[in-house]
Amino acid sequence: LNKNVPIFVCTMAYPTVPCPLHIFEPCYRLMIRRCMETGTRQFGMCISDPVKGFADYGCILEIRNVEFFADGRSVVDSIGKRRFKVIQHSQRDGYNTADIEYIEDQKVS
Repeated sequence: LNKNVPIFVCTMAYPTVPCPLHIFEPCYRLMIRRCMETGTRQFGMCISDPVKGFADYGCILEIRNVEFFADGRSVVDSIGKRRFKVIQHSQRDGYNTADIEYIEDQKVS
């Protein structure tokens, strides 16, 4: 998962840290539904950037559970997995996407 990764522009996320989300905007409803239907159960989280739209670094979130409501909203239980660097910013059907490369932490000896 490193080409056309869906990007949720919201807050800072970190590996191993739970990130509960309330999804109500139509573009993000579509994004979450696609993440679940394709089976990837993952998307990127980046903070906003006034020039580029979203930051050049972020964290992959893995969806652990989704509770869908009758009005289309949902509550997503996600957890941070891996940090990444954005190679190319793009959009798909109203939400942001990116080509990314994963950042590997240097092991402490």
